[in-house]
Amino acid sequence: MKILVVGDFHGEFPSKFNKIINKEKMDLVVSLGDYPPFHYRKLWFKHCYGKDVELWEIIGKSKYKKLVMKDLKMAENALKKLNRVKVPVFTVLGNIDWPSFDDVADDKKNAKTMPNFDRKDKLAKIMKKYKNINRFDYKSLRFGDYFFIGMRGHSFPGKVKSKAFRRHKKILEKLFKKFRKENKDGKVIFVSHNIAYNTKLDRLSLKASKFALKSAGKKHTKILKIRKRHYGSKLARRIIDKYHPSLHLGGHIHESLGKDKLKRTIIINPGAVHEGKAAIVEINEGKIKKIKFLGRKR
Repeated sequence: MKILVVGDFHGEFPSKFNKIINKEKMDLVVSLGDYPPFHYRKLWFKHCYGKDVELWEIIGKSKYKKLVMKDLKMAENALKKLNRVKVPVFTVLGNIDWPSFDDVADDKKNAKTMPNFDRKDKLAKIMKKYKNINRFDYKSLRFGDYFFIGMRGHSFPGKVKSKAFRRHKKILEKLFKKFRKENKDGKVIFVSHNIAYNTKLDRLSLKASKFALKSAGKKHTKILKIRKRHYGSKLARRIIDKYHPSLHLGGHIHESLGKDKLKRTIIINPGAVHEGKAAIVEINEGKIKKIKFLGRKR
């Protein structure tokens, strides 16, 4: 089985990947989510980062809605192109796909919605139109003899003592127990938007931190604290440490693309597809035979 691993679209799915899928005779595309471009990123960092305030409260409801709808339109353009590929697509949602934020923290501060307009789950509803794209966060999907277990995206490590974290950990554990035999045979693949915590693949770069500082307009203690630190998913890491799947696919941290290993689990961060980066993984009889990175590898 040959898998093309892509993620972090941010409004784009370069046409070259259609040629790659055909030339390499791919069997499956696994997407890590993050379809919108978040084109108003600088505006959000300037007004909202580290504060209990929503952007619509600063710039007004009408302007905010226009920004969100533009993001959704660009996200759907990427989905349309992805839907046209000639092999099945499995996907989880990313953190800027606007899913529910209740999988790794109980804090509801960031759940404040604008009156008469809630962006939450809008992209998930749009995605349902595209029948070749199969969503599986906190669910499982089967392809041949292999089982894919997924979790959706969050942009920070998570609060391990929260009720939400424990609840979703139990959901994933139930799935891994269901496919215990297949996992032992190396035929369970674990997919998350954010890569597992504390590996070579989840370090934030100094460049990313400087962007956040510049956008915020001042030195922010939270940004300084996370600079060059591990910022992957603690939920993904705990699942790997307990169940040791043969392969873990995750992204979110664009600058840390590459591969790593946790005991028997091979971990892959393919980088951002909108930058022309992806990974091809070839698996046979539960064994990973070949990993090829497309675009610049760290």
